[in-house]
Amino acid sequence: MGNEEKQNKVLGEGKGKYRVIGTRPVRPDGVDKVTGRANFGADLNVADMIHGRVVRSPHAHAKIKSINVKKALALPGVKAVITAADFPELGPGDIAAGEVTVSFHDMSLNVIARKKALYDGHAVAAVAATTPEIAARAAELIEVEYQVLKPVMTWKQAMDPKAPLLHDDQITKGVKPAPEKPSNVAARSEFALGDLAAGFAEAEVIVEHEFTTETVHQGYIEPHACVASMSADGMATVWASSQGQFMVRAYVAKLCGMDISKIKVIPAEIGGGFGGKTVVYLEPLAVALARKSGRPVKMVMTRDEVFRATGPTSGGHGRCKIGAKKDGTITAADLEMEYEAGAFPGSPVMLGCMTGTTPYDIKNMRAVGYDVVVNRPKAAAYRAPGAPVAAFIVESTMDMLAEKLGMCPLELRLKNAAKEGTKAPYGPKFLAIGYEETLLAAKASKHWNTPLGPNQGRGIASGFWFNIGGNSSASVALNEDGTVIVVEGNPDIGGSRASMAMMTAEVLGIDVSRVKPLVADTESVPYSDLTGGSRVTFATGKAVVEAAQDVVKQLRQRAAKIWEVDIDQVEWKDGMAVAIETDKYKPLSIADIARMAGKTGGPISGKANINAAGAGPGFGTHICDVEVDPETGYVTVLRYTAIQDVGTAIHPSYVEGQLQGGAAQGIGWALNEEYVYSKEGNLLNTGFLDYRVPVASDLPMIDAILVECPNPGHPYGVRGVGEVPIVPPLAAVANAVSHAVGKRIDSLPISPPKLLAKIQSKG
Repeated sequence: MGNEEKQNKVLGEGKGKYRVIGTRPVRPDGVDKVTGRANFGADLNVADMIHGRVVRSPHAHAKIKSINVKKALALPGVKAVITAADFPELGPGDIAAGEVTVSFHDMSLNVIARKKALYDGHAVAAVAATTPEIAARAAELIEVEYQVLKPVMTWKQAMDPKAPLLHDDQITKGVKPAPEKPSNVAARSEFALGDLAAGFAEAEVIVEHEFTTETVHQGYIEPHACVASMSADGMATVWASSQGQFMVRAYVAKLCGMDISKIKVIPAEIGGGFGGKTVVYLEPLAVALARKSGRPVKMVMTRDEVFRATGPTSGGHGRCKIGAKKDGTITAADLEMEYEAGAFPGSPVMLGCMTGTTPYDIKNMRAVGYDVVVNRPKAAAYRAPGAPVAAFIVESTMDMLAEKLGMCPLELRLKNAAKEGTKAPYGPKFLAIGYEETLLAAKASKHWNTPLGPNQGRGIASGFWFNIGGNSSASVALNEDGTVIVVEGNPDIGGSRASMAMMTAEVLGIDVSRVKPLVADTESVPYSDLTGGSRVTFATGKAVVEAAQDVVKQLRQRAAKIWEVDIDQVEWKDGMAVAIETDKYKPLSIADIARMAGKTGGPISGKANINAAGAGPGFGTHICDVEVDPETGYVTVLRYTAIQDVGTAIHPSYVEGQLQGGAAQGIGWALNEEYVYSKEGNLLNTGFLDYRVPVASDLPMIDAILVECPNPGHPYGVRGVGEVPIVPPLAAVANAVSHAVGKRIDSLPISPPKLLAKIQSKG
């Protein structure tokens, strides 16, 4: 996944040797965002615009017998109504292969149901009208006749041989010989190393336990929103908040039956994504409504729609068995998990199998995963998809092993920690990694060495994420006054504008305030993969460095031309062209050369279009202290420290923010968050009052400790940092609560009623 075995040169001479990298300049987009001037998806208004509204299924599982739109079309102000009949019918073979295989067949049925509604909130029709109020009234007038079916809401119900089928033609993949009958199990995946039976035979101590988690949402603040217009010549323009303007263009083109060249996507600012905006929901509907009405169409989801109809991440269940010698050396580990995929295949269970035991050097292991469809919204990516649930299962079992061995849980992890040369469960051997260093930093921290009080507990857990590279494009252009514009093709969801500007400034040797970063539309920069997988600062940053180096080469050429010397006689030093071995020529600044560009060959710009390899894997270790009220079961998080190998921190404040944000989301996942359904399959908590994410008053200051082990695959040693911080918290919190109450916590969330029942139970 991360091209772990590819070794490249790291520029610079180490920490403290860079001019710009490692400093903390003011973020380029900060002023617009704190003054409310930044434009998000719902902020855009265009002339002659009308408003779209989606009709959603009230049933979790139902056949659609008919849809009658006559009354809606007769309502004054209504300009268009669409159903699945307005989109091309895609076959099962319509897939796109990449880092993750995308089924356009499933995506088209998720955007708008064709024959069956597969979850509460599934879109079945959409309407556009001159005002939002008329659109809402028209949606109520659309008559849908359903044949209600029994819903299948959990992995356990779905895997019952007698369970109703969501898809009559779904045969389980990954099983040999292939089953003859369809089932709700979409796929089985397995990863293994060594001899599992021999490993357990060698063990002197064995622990085994089962764990469960619930469906949780990414909880981004900004709902999905877009505007689409269609010109008379069939050209579509889409303004949207997403994690990838090229992703939106490709998906809309396929689902609407259009050529990519006929669609332009302009990225808006994004108010949170965390993986949940790597797919499309409204954009194809808006384009279809704009095409049918001839008017620009704006669509904005309500919070209710976000929870009911957009991808959360999977609930899961798993069993873990670990064997070890009495000195703590792990001899074998066996992991089996079932993840709920939602209405269509594609849970991240395979990634869970690949990551769960990866922090440890285990010679004999197996991880098996089942991708199970249920009548819930289709799962979407959520930071380090699949890894947090697997880490909860494995890291909790590690804690139980430490208890049984009478060993410090941190020392158990240190004894078995993956290092350079360790073979990962998914195949490659690691190059330089910093997992062991995160454990040593935890051991040396004040937090780890501070005594606890009554009813308090401390938990520790670790986590891993591959990090990825992929396709990225960038350009760097020199203005006439020597200032610089760097153009990238990735929406900024975590500070990438700042990191792109800083790497450009580092290469050019100028102050970062003289570099303006710009996120461009699909017609202004070549293709880039979406923003996700912690890839942008690594991969797009690599493209930016190459583009800036291209500019430096041209600056040396121009200086050589001005001085009438060979380019080899010119070096670029501290933002100046300097003649080598002579003081005959006064050094030329970037502004000097820019002013003379017209006389030396014209404008100066550099570009790079790359498929970046060499992403460095990331590891983190978290420590959590809690206090439990034995009368109510309420958990207070007293202290939290997140430690991570971040490679080289380009902008340390942004990196610390990533660690703090991931930890906060993971704490919410552990303590409060879950989808609550009625027995009919209707989601009951569709707002932030009932779906409880942690707020500032719920949490202590989260301390971040950055361990910098430079990634040899990036010119400045960058590793992705956004995914790892959400992997350890579930287990860190659960282990802390387990120690506080003296009973193993094996089910999330650890809500007060659930914990109180556990405290009062005899087991």
